[in-house]
Amino acid sequence: MIYVVNLIKNIALALLGALDLAMFARAILSWIDPMGDGPLSSFLYTVTEPIILPFRKLFEKKNWFTGVPIDMAFFFAMISIMILQTLLEVLL
Repeated sequence: MIYVVNLIKNIALALLGALDLAMFARAILSWIDPMGDGPLSSFLYTVTEPIILPFRKLFEKKNWFTGVPIDMAFFFAMISIMILQTLLEVLL
């Protein structure tokens, strides 16, 4: 049983690590290709937007962070991924 839990934990950590890397790549690529016309930009948008969208909708609904020059939804999504990674490593 502990092997199954450990396997699931390692898979989840690998997926979160890949998602973290995709988010970082999206941030860097947004400086290089701000219009997001390239295939890599489209792929990164497709992979990361489902994580960012709930934060974006919440912030728009509550009128939080309006006028802030940083994409706070992206920032909170990154922080959430890091917290999940830490919780998985510590708790399991």
